Amino acid sequence: MNIKLLLADDHLMVRKGLRLFLQTQKDIEIVGEASTGQEAVNLAAELKPDVILMDLIMPEMDGIEATKQVKQNLPRTKIIILTSFGDQEHVLPAIRAGAEGYQLKDIDPDELIFTIRAAFKGHRHLHPQATNQIISHMSEKDDKADEPRLNILTPREQDVLREITSGKSNKEIATTLYITEKTVKTHVSSVLSKLGLHDRTQAALLATRKNWFDAN
Repeated sequence: MNIKLLLADDHLMVRKGLRLFLQTQKDIEIVGEASTGQEAVNLAAELKPDVILMDLIMPEMDGIEATKQVKQNLPRTKIIILTSFGDQEHVLPAIRAGAEGYQLKDIDPDELIFTIRAAFKGHRHLHPQATNQIISHMSEKDDKADEPRLNILTPREQDVLREITSGKSNKEIATTLYITEKTVKTHVSSVLSKLGLHDRTQAALLATRKNWFDAN
């Protein structure tokens, strides 16, 4: 199955360069190009792409707001931020808006392809600089409030978090724990709620930083 991809960047040369490269991939089909945030939202509604490569700084509407609006209307569309900015002021709002990926424009071409395919499959893939910003932000939050403890989770929720930390999808977790995928989703939602986190990436980062499962 081809990955239907929409390019959103206000620089024509950037879009042309991306198109030339991505067209060499047999499983990627570029269905449209947007030069503004508003155009990205409109084209997404019309074309229903699987993945959007979204710039952050664009006319009419920035990439953060465009990401929010696309995710509200098309929650299954995956969005990868492709930008020159790797600071907290850009990374954190993008992840909160619902972006599945965050990469800088100096990314290796093969890494970009990997990120697109990972997003299409429902997996997050972030530039190391973006990951560091998330960890740093979580550390700052920890300085201001008590950190969540593993024991606030039920044993089954701990099992699910352990599998999330190992990088498994909901389907893989369901197979490993012999439960339904729907049950996994319920446990994931409960884990995020109890830990006060936005998504499973943050949960995995927290569990790793706290060394909750090192002994297992």
